[in-house]
Amino acid sequence: MSTGIIIRQVRTEDWQRARDLRLDALQDPVAAVAFLETYEQAVTRPDEFWQDRTTRAATDPHVAQFVAEAGDGRWLGSMTALVERPGGNGALEGDVIEVEQAHVVGVFVRPEARGTGLALDLIRAVQEWAWSLTEPRIERVRLFVHEDNPRAEAMYRKAGFEPSGVTLPVPGGQAGREVELVVLRG
Repeated sequence: MSTGIIIRQVRTEDWQRARDLRLDALQDPVAAVAFLETYEQAVTRPDEFWQDRTTRAATDPHVAQFVAEAGDGRWLGSMTALVERPGGNGALEGDVIEVEQAHVVGVFVRPEARGTGLALDLIRAVQEWAWSLTEPRIERVRLFVHEDNPRAEAMYRKAGFEPSGVTLPVPGGQAGREVELVVLRG
């Protein structure tokens, strides 16, 4: 991790910065294969949506959004994890939850911070949070990566994630498949 960068969980009052980072992420060149939402969809959402989303990530014991904050206060990246319980349905069609797990979503690191280890630091923060939960006791952390996003997949593999064998179609009739990667509780 670069000197002076702090990895921390969002706070309720961070909603405008969380919104701005998300909008920046959705304008990234790989956004089409990295996110299920478009910039055009997100930019029209009212302030209340962003306030509620950030408050949930700051206060709900089953959701956590972590940010990488530079010494000057600029956010360089973000990653969110959601607790999923058996019997529920995941975000993708055909995705059935079978174990207590955390699902990593909304991964973004600004281009100038890529390749610095920052994404690995965010993943470690998410995993520490997930493994620290006692109710429920998380058995694995997982995420989906688009088959056409090899750079992201390589980073996740470096962090210890492995393919589970599950692949699902991209929602909304988009081309390609999403590949599930997991890391098991050690």
